Amino acid sequence: METERLSNSVFRFATTQGRNVQWLLRRNCSVSPRQLAAVYVSLCLVSIGIGVLCWLRGATLVMPFAWLELLVVGAAFWAYARHAADRERISLDDDELVVELENAGRLERAAFDRRRARVEPAAGDGSLIEVSGQGRVVRVGRYLRPELRPALAREIRMALRGA
Repeated sequence: METERLSNSVFRFATTQGRNVQWLLRRNCSVSPRQLAAVYVSLCLVSIGIGVLCWLRGATLVMPFAWLELLVVGAAFWAYARHAADRERISLDDDELVVELENAGRLERAAFDRRRARVEPAAGDGSLIEVSGQGRVVRVGRYLRPELRPALAREIRMALRGA
């Protein structure tokens, strides 16, 4: 009950539901993978269309360069799309602090006992936040501006003490 009362006024980055507190930090992406695919398909149609027209007019070297262009742009779009959904999820449920890091579709999960978890800056002001306990260390805060990381660390510490 005390956590519910505090969460509405104190937590800046977290969402709460009952006694559960969750922080979801995501990469700032202006284009979703689906939108990127639509752009790429339209680019393919235009490039291949121009290549076919040039081929029919006798400029046969335009088509191989169009394919090369689409291959290179496709590789760049693929690299972007793989990381567009990267995120960090930190959740506090009863006696467990769970940190999930998703990077390029690979999920890493670490669980810490609430009473033994420590939350500190990794190196200094503005650095990543280090969550440690039971011999494990996880760094979070990649998707948050450096000047906001100390506030996030304070929030997590307060949640660990408060509920």
